[in-house]
Amino acid sequence: MSAPILELVDVSRSFGPVEVLHGVDFALRPGEVHALIGENGAGKSTTMNILAGYLDPTTGEVRAGGQAVRFASSKDAEARGIVMIHQEFNLAEHLTVDQNVFLGRELKKGWRLDHGAMRARTEELLARLECRVDPATQVSDLSVPNKQMVEIAKALSRDLRVLIMDEPTAVLTERECEILFRQIRRLREEGVAILYTSHKLSEVKRICDRVTVLRDGTMVRSAPVSDITEDEMAAAMVGRELSDLYPAKAVPQPEVVLEVADLSVPGVVEGAGLTLRRGEILGIGGLVGSGRTELAEAIAGLRRRSGSVRVNGRELPPGDVRAAMAAGLVYLTEDRKGAGLLLDKGLRENLTLPLLERFGRVLIDRKAEEAALDRAIADFAIRAPSREMPVGNLSGGNQQKLLLAKTLLSDPQVILIDEPTRGIDIGTKQQIYDLIAGLAAEGRSIVVISSEMPELIGLVSRALVMHAGRVVGEVEGDEVNEGMIVRLAMGLATSGEDAA
Repeated sequence: MSAPILELVDVSRSFGPVEVLHGVDFALRPGEVHALIGENGAGKSTTMNILAGYLDPTTGEVRAGGQAVRFASSKDAEARGIVMIHQEFNLAEHLTVDQNVFLGRELKKGWRLDHGAMRARTEELLARLECRVDPATQVSDLSVPNKQMVEIAKALSRDLRVLIMDEPTAVLTERECEILFRQIRRLREEGVAILYTSHKLSEVKRICDRVTVLRDGTMVRSAPVSDITEDEMAAAMVGRELSDLYPAKAVPQPEVVLEVADLSVPGVVEGAGLTLRRGEILGIGGLVGSGRTELAEAIAGLRRRSGSVRVNGRELPPGDVRAAMAAGLVYLTEDRKGAGLLLDKGLRENLTLPLLERFGRVLIDRKAEEAALDRAIADFAIRAPSREMPVGNLSGGNQQKLLLAKTLLSDPQVILIDEPTRGIDIGTKQQIYDLIAGLAAEGRSIVVISSEMPELIGLVSRALVMHAGRVVGEVEGDEVNEGMIVRLAMGLATSGEDAA
């Protein structure tokens, strides 16, 4: 085994009085893909940020090439070839793609910027990633998957020795994941050391050489991937066996609570329809860009649309979120950080903001707000060192549970949930699945949009599948399986019978 190129030796890290890493030893070696996995809040992000120069350890050492180092900043680490691709995009939205790729490292011709060279180099990098984006495009105009590809292109533009990847496939399609995996294999062959974090244990098993598991800030297991199964990884992450990840499927009542007919969103969704029964968990599948999110947003009043939406027989006006909420219908966004939460505010402000009128009209009743937060923390098992801390500092799983609590504060009867567990560890996934099943058992009706096939199959007994803005099929019971859904999603069939 080659000597480590970058390592942590007995590293601990504290934030104020709270120690979040406890004596961690971790090594990255040239030509090795090393997975770092654990539940949200286990310490993965802190570990990566120390390795990449964004944080200093409180105690212990960072060593590069066997020598103790202290990075003055992330730029210092990058100068040594250590680059991190963050889970949250680190892009300047108002700049073009090529300007982002070379930001702070601009190519020059004499004393002037060499825009032609930067654009040509960016084109080469994007071509390598099979990403059909014009380098002159402003980043704010890109889709979320293409923004991720730009982040990867930025990393590839550097003289890499160590690449740290934080949930790189969370927003990528299956095809884009395959492209990324080819790049990872190429970099490994070139001797780059790669740290890879993912909540998708099948990816870890497929592309990584070694896996280290963190739990509550402590390294609990490190082994070659060939010596550990996915079930053993999950058990090490959560400290218990996960024999029943999905709860028993909901049994709906006959009563129809939501009827959507001939719904269209110009240029995105055409002629969509669905029915939802009381106590039902209905799935919506399809590829990214098929119109799933736009359909849900239109139903919830977030988009202008034509067609009919009825809740308990009551027609909802288009583009009216408050009317939808008043009828008992709410939408939980897939973008919890961009659209769901105020990242610089505390837990209380985030929880109660949509329903402030309940907590006082002239003066806010802080005691009532705190009581509501007490219930949310208990009911949704939200873990936070402090209620006042900015929610942007919470783990992804705890952010998602807070967003669920916020969405459900109005006591809705129809809940549209978009990507309920994106970027969340397997232990928290199980908690959220149980929460969703519990809501259905109470008689609430839920629509789940998910890009994760096992999630869709495990949660729902009936699913609609979208392709190119249309609902192309419905599957139910035993037909809710991967082969059936994939054929419909790819436009290879137009009904459950055709997909058989």
